[in-house]
Amino acid sequence: MTKRSLSWVLGLLAACGGSTSGNGGPDATPGSGSGTPDGGGVINSATPTIPTPTGTCPTLANGDVTFAPAGMAPRKVKLNLPDHAAPGQLVFYWYATGSGTFESAYSLGSTLSAITAAGGTVATPYADASAGQFEWFIVNQSPKQDDFLLADEVVGCLSQAGYVDPKHIHAMGMSAGALQTTAFSFIRASYVASVATYSGGIPPQFMPVDQDPTNKFAALIFDGGATDDVFGVDFQAASKAYKAKLDADGHFTAICDHGKGHDIPLDAAPSVAAFFTANGWGAWPSPYASGLPSTFPSYCSL
Repeated sequence: MTKRSLSWVLGLLAACGGSTSGNGGPDATPGSGSGTPDGGGVINSATPTIPTPTGTCPTLANGDVTFAPAGMAPRKVKLNLPDHAAPGQLVFYWYATGSGTFESAYSLGSTLSAITAAGGTVATPYADASAGQFEWFIVNQSPKQDDFLLADEVVGCLSQAGYVDPKHIHAMGMSAGALQTTAFSFIRASYVASVATYSGGIPPQFMPVDQDPTNKFAALIFDGGATDDVFGVDFQAASKAYKAKLDADGHFTAICDHGKGHDIPLDAAPSVAAFFTANGWGAWPSPYASGLPSTFPSYCSL
């Protein structure tokens, strides 16, 4: 992230804290799947609610693919697909300010090819240049929901093509992308199974509305320690606040202080992938409830 006042938090609060009407409402149920409205757009569902595409789905291929959801400008998404269409993991990667879609390959390293070899897909959306100083609308105080609507379209189109296990839709990201991932975990709790955040979390005054409180999605939360404080944002404190919020609401969480400041912990990628595999939709309690695998970084704990 670059220098900016914490006033952007109020934008997160406004975008997540109340219902709006029409296309792009922050608490709107994505697509036309099942789910019972429960005031303010909150839904309760026993199974993931997979969005129905609102535009014409593109031809799916490795590389940059343009999706065209109704009501918004078409947007590119970098796809890393498996060799053939079969239900597998879908991992969204949201990148940091000043970065780009290359970050998913950098962050995941050889784990990216391991995900696709196992039948999974990694989807890295391109940011909209009009979003503002930061890449993602919600991190710029904007109520505009294009980033989430784009994700809905990706889920819907990949699902229709047979690429997605509906119980294994996940998200991860770094810095502004991790703040986006945090918001995504609540605002799209209708289909998100688990997430990993690298220097993200909940800064002061952010009171997110959980779209589906019955979905106890899991979170693997990374911070860089006491020096993970960039231009007035204390990401260590924000990460701890995210964990505390989820713990209080009955989610499974683990926190990992890698102690390297505001940086991507490259050694963590295999553990993140394993975390996603273990913590699919409905894995409550988590298979990790009694402790993390010995292969996880030693700096991670429950």
